[in-house]
Amino acid sequence: MEQPKDATEATRQALAALVETLPQDTAEDFELASKGFIATIPDAKVLNEHGHAVWDMGTFTFEGEGCGCPDTVNPSLWRQAKLNSIHGLFEVTPGIYQVRNFDLSNITFIEGDTGYIVIDPLISAEPAAAALALMREHRGDKPVTAVIYTHSHVDHYGGVKGVLSEADIAKGLQIIAPEGFLEEAVSENVLAGNAMGRRATYMYGALLPRNARGHVDAGLGKTVSMGQVSLVPPTVSISESGTRMVIDGIEIVFQVTPGTEAPAEMNFYFPQFKALCMAENCSCHLHNIYTPRGAQVRDAKAWSWYIDEAIELFGAKTDVLFASHHWPRWGSDAAISFLRKQRDLYKYVHDQTLRMANHGLTPLEIAEELKLPPTLAAEWYTRGYYGTLNHNAKAVYQRYLGWFDGNPANLHKHPPVEAAKRYVDLAGGAEALLAKGRDAFAKGDYRWVCELVNHLVFADPGNADARHLQADTLEQLGYQAESGPWRAFYLTAAMELRHPRPPSDTPRQGAAGQLRTLPAEQLLDSLSVRLNGEKAGAREFAFNIRFTDAKEHFLVTVENAVFHHYPKRELKSAPTISLTREALVNLVTGEISLPHESVAIEGDAASFADFIALLDRFDFWFEIVMP
Repeated sequence: MEQPKDATEATRQALAALVETLPQDTAEDFELASKGFIATIPDAKVLNEHGHAVWDMGTFTFEGEGCGCPDTVNPSLWRQAKLNSIHGLFEVTPGIYQVRNFDLSNITFIEGDTGYIVIDPLISAEPAAAALALMREHRGDKPVTAVIYTHSHVDHYGGVKGVLSEADIAKGLQIIAPEGFLEEAVSENVLAGNAMGRRATYMYGALLPRNARGHVDAGLGKTVSMGQVSLVPPTVSISESGTRMVIDGIEIVFQVTPGTEAPAEMNFYFPQFKALCMAENCSCHLHNIYTPRGAQVRDAKAWSWYIDEAIELFGAKTDVLFASHHWPRWGSDAAISFLRKQRDLYKYVHDQTLRMANHGLTPLEIAEELKLPPTLAAEWYTRGYYGTLNHNAKAVYQRYLGWFDGNPANLHKHPPVEAAKRYVDLAGGAEALLAKGRDAFAKGDYRWVCELVNHLVFADPGNADARHLQADTLEQLGYQAESGPWRAFYLTAAMELRHPRPPSDTPRQGAAGQLRTLPAEQLLDSLSVRLNGEKAGAREFAFNIRFTDAKEHFLVTVENAVFHHYPKRELKSAPTISLTREALVNLVTGEISLPHESVAIEGDAASFADFIALLDRFDFWFEIVMP
């Protein structure tokens, strides 16, 4: 099996040049990231019920104290990786505690009169449960009295069943989230979930070995946990800034921030602690305006505006600022300075992108020209460990002007395989193209090699020489990347090019954990993107769906190859299907087939079976760097 390669001389020179441009390192961030430490568990290692590790910081010991930066890692990213290796339970201020680096995100505990308010229960249940156990061990065995989701990304709600029992959920324990949370969580993680989940394996280096030639850090945190993910809908939605709640004796003032880092997000302030939670709107790096795993483009202008509003609302009375990732800032002056530069970071990218766009520059041209001003470039917490100036500039352009750059040559291009065949022919054939690629590689022109050889890989994925040259090229780009996601994308692609995954005759489906916990209406809505329109053609269907567990009923129809669902409606002439939401998920994913004891059908059973057969099962392991 082919192993990763060493850094080339061109890569070593590029990284050496970068070091000369980095801000002065005063070690302040390491002091902040360690401040308030109480305890941890060995290697923050968390096992699932089968004894398999779903989180293990022990796999990152190669980044430990005294370990110098290898020449296969960007020195700036290496520094961030070391900061993100500091794990355990920390006191933010008396009454507020965080467990950091038990997952990609932080879980925060607020001590109330009778128990703990939990903020953002991580990606999966097992690390969330381990964090709660650590909190109880050192701060008292108290119940969870409420949960707050700061926003609609899975690393802020997916582990909720690690801190709440089914009994807690059944009795309606308060789960508080910004207005629109459920719709946005479903949109991102279910409707587009298969494609986004596959791309996330690239973005977070989930398949890479943990070493200096593989995954070192995601920038936003170490990586993603691999435990049980679920979605429990909120019971309370916050729709207006200034909303105040008292939860278990703790007063909270909310600031809703729609369209910022997530479509549904909120910051909040704790008057009795003089503490401000900035959710994921401020973190210790430049965030994504567009995330490479795929999601809606974020509104950089609104993002900046809401940070400014937070300064006005809470800045002067804030003694400590904390967030859903990274480490806090203590003191009003430090908090306000941090907020101002984060505010101006997103506004600068927004304004300068549009300035250049109005001069007629294309997204690619803007991305090459955009540079931070000296005052912003001087900070570590504005660097591109997660987002980058390059792809964020393209995101701003896309939000305002779309994917088309105005040049009609780009209006109706050939798809990748057809274009690739023509490029290979233009180059004089495969060997001629490879020769040009190898020459460019020897010169260290990796971006050009990547673009050039990609055509041959798509024209002939069986050409091993092309795949391996492309892999070698992507690997060097990964070693040079300051962004954790860019590094992970490059290195994962290199791995898959060197070791292609055998094709499968049947779809290799992803986990359906979130699908199983959806409310009935969102579950039915998710079927609309599974309906194969080409197969449905002119066929028409109508069914009365009765969910026996949710005590809800719907009329569902298919016409014009489009799926519709209507709550509390029935059609007397249509078959009636009685089942649980779990049974419907099992039908859709093929875990059961009709007829089945869990599905009762009154009327034409064959038509319902025909309808189920028209729903696609998505292959999680679709190809990305090959056709």
